[in-house]
Amino acid sequence: MVVLSLGEFLWSLLVIFFMVVYFMMLFEVIVDVFRRQDESGGKKALWLIFLFILPFLSLIIYMVMNSDGMAERQRGMMEARGYRAASGGGSSSGPATEIANAKTLLDSGAITQEEYQSIKSRVLA
Repeated sequence: MVVLSLGEFLWSLLVIFFMVVYFMMLFEVIVDVFRRQDESGGKKALWLIFLFILPFLSLIIYMVMNSDGMAERQRGMMEARGYRAASGGGSSSGPATEIANAKTLLDSGAITQEEYQSIKSRVLA
């Protein structure tokens, strides 16, 4: 039975943490390489070969060279799936504003209680 000291255990946890972070970054870059529309298949293949031959160096180079493009492609994918930006950049009015507008319409009699509840549940979903 192998008994690890506290220092060895903490070192192992640190190494495992950075391995997980590294593989998450590598996976994100590989997905981004395939998601790109502005690169030809040959350039994508070269990036993948470079990622498998010199993984750490090529990962850093790709992320530095393509960070803006990666962010734009990620944002485009999120918007295509219907997610809103957390900072409110996705729409000019937030959920609270839409609910307040619907409440004003309800109070004025322009919409019914059922329509108000429908708007409220759609906004909060």
